[in-house]
Formats: sequence, C-alpha cells, structure tokens
Amino acid sequence: MAILTVKNLVTTFQTDRGSARALDGVDFSLEKGKTLGVVGESGCGKSVTALSIMRLLPKPSGDSPEGEIIYNNGSDRFDILKEPAENLLKIRGRKIAMIFQDPLTSLNPVYTVGYQLMETLKVHFPEMSSQAMFKRAVELLTDVGIPAPEERIHEYP
Repeated sequence: MAILTVKNLVTTFQTDRGSARALDGVDFSLEKGKTLGVVGESGCGKSVTALSIMRLLPKPSGDSPEGEIIYNNGSDRFDILKEPAENLLKIRGRKIAMIFQDPLTSLNPVYTVGYQLMETLKVHFPEMSSQAMFKRAVELLTDVGIPAPEERIHEYP
C-alpha cells in the first residue's frame, strides 16, 4: 500500500522576470515501511519537492503547488494540497515530517537543544505537559544516538 502518492506535482516560483517552474510533473509513490531515495544534482528540485509535499514553500515567491499529494496510512486518507492551512499543523510532525538537509540551519545556537526540541513538541502536541515534553526530548536524543542526552539537552548546539 502506498502511504504517499505524488501525481503531476508542479511548483512555480514568482521572480522579477516572471514565473519560473521549478517542478514540472513529478510522480512517485512511497510504500508503507519502505525507503525512497531521491537523488540528483544540486538545484535539480529535491528540496523543492519535499517542501512542496510539506507545503512549506517560502511565501510570497512560492506559489501553491499543483497536482495531487495523497497521504494514506490505511485509516486516514487525504490530499495534502487540499487540506486547510490550519490542519497542516496537526499533520506535520504527526503524520508526515521532513528532516532538513543542512543541520546548521536546523538548530539555533542562541537556544538550548532542549528548548528547541520542546518548542516543536509544543506546536504539534499542545496538550503535552512540560515534564512530558522534556522526557520526550530526552528520548528523541537517545533514539538518534546522541551521547549523554540528559546533559546535551541543556547545552547549546
């Protein structure tokens, strides 16, 4: 079963010279439990594809993508491009996520690692208590193999 199906994905950016089509008819599917590698040269559209799927394109230059992006985990099925913007906060981080390519842009050196992890949890799980967020942040650091996560959580990146 395909958990993600992308059909005829088109993404356009507005520039000083007019419209520039960054993606033109991208199609693929990702089967549940499988890994899909998207490979290509710098500038070929890998990140734009992921940002389009997540609907995280920069505004105002990035127009809304066109096509279909169907998420289907067996119990939930919806077209990400047709979801209202307010529903995307519930989808991102819970049903679909992106690990950004450049780690230097992912963590802000002004805030502790724990603060930044818990800030993300607060957005996606507003019902979670501060203690539960802290515990989950330590678990996440442990899961990705960060040594001494109880110490690292209080440190700056």
